[in-house]
Amino acid sequence: MATEPQWDPDLAPEETGETSETVSHISTYAGRLGDVTGARLAAETYLRALALVSPPSAAERWDDVLLVVTELAANAVQYAPGPFRLELRRTFDGDGVHVLLHDTSTTLPAPRSFRPSGGGGGVGWHLIRALSDEVGAVAGPDGKDVHVFLPW
Repeated sequence: MATEPQWDPDLAPEETGETSETVSHISTYAGRLGDVTGARLAAETYLRALALVSPPSAAERWDDVLLVVTELAANAVQYAPGPFRLELRRTFDGDGVHVLLHDTSTTLPAPRSFRPSGGGGGVGWHLIRALSDEVGAVAGPDGKDVHVFLPW
């Protein structure tokens, strides 16, 4: 289901008091199934604020960020026990969105075979990599950070 961007292009950035450098988001979740929806809604709120100061370069950029956040959160709930943290901010060059998801698993993500007739998933990591400019993951003693850089 595609969603239309929900921002007001007539609202001037000066009226919000924010700049593209100050718009960011951090939230934590317990790691329950409903937290996937919570993370997606938080990302949509972030994108609304970002679009006020820096509209996306193409309409599909909005949906790409939401899809990546949804897939990352779903993977955290499915494969990592416990809480996860979602962070969204502008890339340093200002033309993208950096999504960071930290979860409690130290296992780095890896693509799995995708068989549409067999069910069981396997497409999420492929989608994330296809939609993103750059993807990386770093494991540490308390879990891993997955970094995804998307065009905006």
